[in-house]
Amino acid sequence: MLTDFKIAHLPEEDEHLRQEIRAFVKTHTQHMSAFDRARSWMGFDAGFSKKLAQQGWLGLTLPEQYGGANKGYYTRYVVSEELLGAGAPVSAHWIADRQSGPLILRYGNESQREYYLPKICRAEAFFCIGMSEPDSGSDLASIRSRAVRTGTGWVLNGSKIWTTNAHRSHYMIALVRTSGEPDDKHKGLSQFIIDLAAPGVTVHPIRDLAGDEHFSEVFFSDVQLDGQALIGTEGAGWEQVNAELAFERSGSERLYSSMALVECFIQECRSQGWDSPAIRATVGAITARLAVLRMMSLSVTGKLAEGEHPALEATLVKDYGTTLEQDIPKMIDTCLGECPDYQPSIELVNTLSFVGQICPSYSLRGGTREILRGIIARGLGLR
Repeated sequence: MLTDFKIAHLPEEDEHLRQEIRAFVKTHTQHMSAFDRARSWMGFDAGFSKKLAQQGWLGLTLPEQYGGANKGYYTRYVVSEELLGAGAPVSAHWIADRQSGPLILRYGNESQREYYLPKICRAEAFFCIGMSEPDSGSDLASIRSRAVRTGTGWVLNGSKIWTTNAHRSHYMIALVRTSGEPDDKHKGLSQFIIDLAAPGVTVHPIRDLAGDEHFSEVFFSDVQLDGQALIGTEGAGWEQVNAELAFERSGSERLYSSMALVECFIQECRSQGWDSPAIRATVGAITARLAVLRMMSLSVTGKLAEGEHPALEATLVKDYGTTLEQDIPKMIDTCLGECPDYQPSIELVNTLSFVGQICPSYSLRGGTREILRGIIARGLGLR
């Protein structure tokens, strides 16, 4: 298999939407500092998500019968790009809108679609993803959490870790074992929707190096799940979770996590009249790499719009994109070190410090770099 990145162009009607979104975002984020906006799609604000929903900008690709806008992938790309580029606090709805909703639409039954999708579109149901487990790393096939069938449904025991926003979400879509043993790898895995307020569910937030609590550890102790909790077919969880990860890896968020820092740095250079070969080289290098990655990301969106499944291309963009996101704070830090006569503001220093501390997580979410490169190698026939 070879990668196939075709040049894609945003339709005019979607480009015309950009100015409306930009004005809305500016109104609702102008009070935020660069330090706050640097959280980007990790910034949690349920009120902001509800305002987006009132504009009709959640569930863009979902059918109208479930409360969605029945728009295309290009529309969602423009909305996502404007939100992330401005550092808007989108974390509350992000996972539900990006992947939980499309997963339920594709694999869920009609009762699940009618119940969950309208709530997602109204920003009334926030989701998290239960994949990683303690002592398993990125090896999803070694999952030990187990759901056992009962007369009325299932009983779940186990735990998940590094679960984004579990302590703030209403539901988790979890990949657990329903048959066999961990040595069976991909066989016997199923996906369930879990109400995080249910008896037996315990959530412990994990504080990161930057002092934030984005991740959590979740424990399940004899959690009772009814028959409607199972998504899709029992035992088909591996196929379904790979489709879910394709939704996760195909988004523009893999490029823009450090954009608040870039904007803060450029604005400071302009306002203070800073200019040097080091500054020009740094801004030029960031811009050049970002331009290429954006075209690759847009190409993935084009494939989705045509009904294709560009899993390999999306994985490449995710790997390259997070590499750039992690390089940006290093590049700006090095640049400032080469310009000792320029004294950065407290806001720039704090924003640079935060992004430098949080950026190691960029290559963990959505699959570690090592796992992704294994996927890429297999996709290219190299292993």
